[in-house]
Amino acid sequence: MKIRELGEYIRSQRKGASLSLKSVSAVAGVSIPYLSQIERGLRKPSAEILQAIAKGLRISAETLYVQAGFLEDRPVTDVVGAVMSDPALTERHKQALVEIYRALREEAAGPGPGGPQTSKKNPPEKEV
Repeated sequence: MKIRELGEYIRSQRKGASLSLKSVSAVAGVSIPYLSQIERGLRKPSAEILQAIAKGLRISAETLYVQAGFLEDRPVTDVVGAVMSDPALTERHKQALVEIYRALREEAAGPGPGGPQTSKKNPPEKEV
């Protein structure tokens, strides 16, 4: 387990959600100092603690398990392909869902070393 990277990830998720250490620790049922130590990479949390922290952060426990190395990261599914092939949706609904999905992906990518995820590693999805 990469304890420091896990702690940095937890801190970035907490700050990104504009949550305080106090609010997350209260929901997670852990002390503020313990949560702070986890975020600084000084403590190795158990799977149960990660699940509680995930609840406090309002994210899936699986996300933290992957970050901790408890689970392998699953490949991203073809969301656009699934939406576009759904016969129950109208074309207008498909377009709306794809636009929302892309906007959320861009927001999640945020500013960073590579900017939004439109590099050669992650080429933009084809227009529909």
